[in-house]
Amino acid sequence: MSKAAELAALISSQTALSDRSMIINGAMQVAQRATSSTSTGYCSLDRFRIQPLNTDQLAYTFAQDDTVPAGEGFSKSAKISITTAEDSVADNEIFRLLHRIEGQNMQRASWGTSSAKPLTLSFFVRSNVTGTYAVEFRMNSGGSNSLSKNYTINSADTWERKTITFPKNTSTNFNNANTEGCELGWYLAAGANYTSGSLASDYGANATNTRAAGQTANITSSSSNTWYITGVQLEVGEQATPFQHRSFGEELALCQRYFQVAQTKVGLAGTTNGSTEVIYIGVPLNVPLRSAPSISGPTSYAARNTSVASSSSNTPTTRMDNANSCILSIDQTGHSGFTDNRSAIIHFSGGDLKMDSEL
Repeated sequence: MSKAAELAALISSQTALSDRSMIINGAMQVAQRATSSTSTGYCSLDRFRIQPLNTDQLAYTFAQDDTVPAGEGFSKSAKISITTAEDSVADNEIFRLLHRIEGQNMQRASWGTSSAKPLTLSFFVRSNVTGTYAVEFRMNSGGSNSLSKNYTINSADTWERKTITFPKNTSTNFNNANTEGCELGWYLAAGANYTSGSLASDYGANATNTRAAGQTANITSSSSNTWYITGVQLEVGEQATPFQHRSFGEELALCQRYFQVAQTKVGLAGTTNGSTEVIYIGVPLNVPLRSAPSISGPTSYAARNTSVASSSSNTPTTRMDNANSCILSIDQTGHSGFTDNRSAIIHFSGGDLKMDSEL
């Protein structure tokens, strides 16, 4: 069967086309934290994490951008702009963009069994820095099973679609849980500790010098360099199908499993515990979070019932009393004067309540 016939057969399969992409926010529509950032980690576009490691001069902007490939249905891309270049890339330096997927969402590939299927990654990329780049696929958080592949940007400042197929793994499965199942890493610069080997042919505890083997491109070399990506898709099989576009609302809901912002201009209901001076607060969620989140934003929490007012700047702890609940329980210490089991209204100040449950 020809490749065209194989693709036609795949597109005719409802199973193959039904929510086939395991990437969330692959069209770069959602940026709850900020549309532009100079920080590290999860700082701008949802579900994508930027990682400079051991760099000493590098400065950059990670931003949502309107530059997109023509005629493909995209409205946004992710753009990385170098603002201060590295004089040279040291042996132990890397600069990369990461995306992590829950293990329970990877089970459709049936890895670790005789029915294991390959996975195909596709994406649109653009940069003024041509040359060879590396993408790493790593199984499970801290896992030793990884495999890297190369792709080439052939023409400067031109959108190109890349397709990379990772072979099936019949010996090791992904974690079947809400923890990290796999991590995709696009290397944008890498030192000799990561590039001096040869690409491994199969999954395993591959040497560090194979992780970005073959990479020659280095976007950190000049403050005029840029790198864009959009249309990221990971699917079961050996063929890259057309990108699965979701509505903004669908994509936002998927992203909010990992990060949500609660507007705090309106007070939240709570219950007092006079003996331990704790306020129990119920925060309504748009969708259930992946796990009990870390909290940031507010600097002060003021509570009041009919007769007592109290304020505390202590950072609350969080509880997931029900993994599928749209109510997050927050316990905050440092209050005083309340009687047990009385209702109270809590107002936050200093910023919106940010709840982070990222991988």
